[in-house]
Amino acid sequence: MSDVIVVLGAAPLADGRPGPAMERRVARGVELYREGRAHELILSGGPVRHSEPEADIMARLARELGVPEARLLRERRSANTFENAVYTQLIMEERGFSRALVVTDSFHLPRALFIFRTLGMTVQGAAAGRGAEARWRWYGHHVRETAAVAKSAGLFLLGRHKPVIARARREG
Repeated sequence: MSDVIVVLGAAPLADGRPGPAMERRVARGVELYREGRAHELILSGGPVRHSEPEADIMARLARELGVPEARLLRERRSANTFENAVYTQLIMEERGFSRALVVTDSFHLPRALFIFRTLGMTVQGAAAGRGAEARWRWYGHHVRETAAVAKSAGLFLLGRHKPVIARARREG
């Protein structure tokens, strides 16, 4: 069992409703919650493509799926996967959590786990289903993410992660 399930955000629709990726990620997180894999969820995502933070949109969806508000923690500042990990780590430290189950799409999971683990977190992954997305598009995501893993590794090697971590810790 993990201390918490971390659901990574995804773009909402233009009107602020959950997009398909967000819906499948939240659904998978709720499924794991119902299975007893953890007693709380961290919903991670700031206001990236909409004025409302992704975490708040995901929280509404999780509540609609039956998760009590008291079991939902929100990380509302992140704008990308690296920041998801940094700000989630702060919440986990504050709450005394040491193990997380990270939920995202299968194409995104290797990079997300790489980032969380490189930051020193003990995490496992759980992929959301593909949903109705076209197979060719799904494979395209996998190709894009392969390049993104290399870029993330380079950012760590160059130390570009350090200012982000320092800023997050200052902001609390």
